[in-house]
Amino acid sequence: MQNILHEMSQMVKEFGSAPAMAEMPRRTLADKGICGPTAAHVIEEIHTPFNLAYVTFTTGTTAFQNIVGVTFNELPQRAMVAQKIWQRTGLQPGDKILVTYPPLINVFSGQAMKESGLEWAFLYRSSRDAFFAALYDEKPAAVLGESSFLRAILEDAKRLGVVNELPQGLTLLTAGTPLDLELLPLAQEVFQVRVHDLYGCQEFGWAALDGVPLRDDVVLLPSLSDPNLAEIVVGGLPTGDCVPVSESGHVCDAAGKIITYRRQRSSGLEVVVRETGVASRLTIERAARSILRIKGCVVRIAPQLVTRAEQTVLQLIPDPLRYPGAAGWEIRGPVQTRLFDDLVQAQVDYQKNGKADPVWKK
Repeated sequence: MQNILHEMSQMVKEFGSAPAMAEMPRRTLADKGICGPTAAHVIEEIHTPFNLAYVTFTTGTTAFQNIVGVTFNELPQRAMVAQKIWQRTGLQPGDKILVTYPPLINVFSGQAMKESGLEWAFLYRSSRDAFFAALYDEKPAAVLGESSFLRAILEDAKRLGVVNELPQGLTLLTAGTPLDLELLPLAQEVFQVRVHDLYGCQEFGWAALDGVPLRDDVVLLPSLSDPNLAEIVVGGLPTGDCVPVSESGHVCDAAGKIITYRRQRSSGLEVVVRETGVASRLTIERAARSILRIKGCVVRIAPQLVTRAEQTVLQLIPDPLRYPGAAGWEIRGPVQTRLFDDLVQAQVDYQKNGKADPVWKK
């Protein structure tokens, strides 16, 4: 018996159907396209499930950062949105973007960036002086970063007297936090360029550029808390943001009616699934408990759920404690529920991969 166990020990070390630690596939920061420094994070290795394209975190502007899983099913839409952004901002394949906050790449997805043909670089250190050094070293065509950080940089440039030494004609893409309006005159004075305002989040990707929707499943619903505001819904899922909608236009583009830089947190909408194209109620319940929850959404299943329906039908209901009896709004697929359907499809795909292997590779 001892010889058998000895041989088994040797065999396990030499080969096997399950991987050893050194044989496990690795997805590094470089693979995700976010291999740059930040002063707000520590680099930690984690075990990420195969069914997720990657893991990221919310920005945590006013609260703890929450983990966000991005599925492979979402990547085509994120890539399409990225192409729209480059077309509207005039960036071409081969252009280089200087990114001041690496996790912003996750909102595009590293894959979308690679498919675009654009190059991107990060600061050597997460600091203002490193920004000036990167402009000198990288000579980018565009800068992607939070607007308040960029405003502080330009104020430094004026104070240090180096405005004339900075590259001209840069495209400024602001993202991550509401647009700092004081940046606009500074950008015109220092770089003589127009600023673009990206709105989106890690959970859903980019949703609007300069107040113009980037996805065809962006829906605006009237806010019950303020008649001057509208709730932003992406693919049937509420973002948790309320914004003014103005015919006079966004400060960066008169054609943009969504005033994203004046957004407020909403009281929240709950999602109720009334009809679905999938065959099983259990599949929707599993999606609601798992993948939809990591998107920060509360999703409930109607008692009389219709399965095998021609299209998804969702009911978005205001907070029942604040607005008891409110009927809410109906969102119908396939266009307006695209993101929801992509996430449910990810659950369907996952269920097809049964754990039939006797070693149960979990």
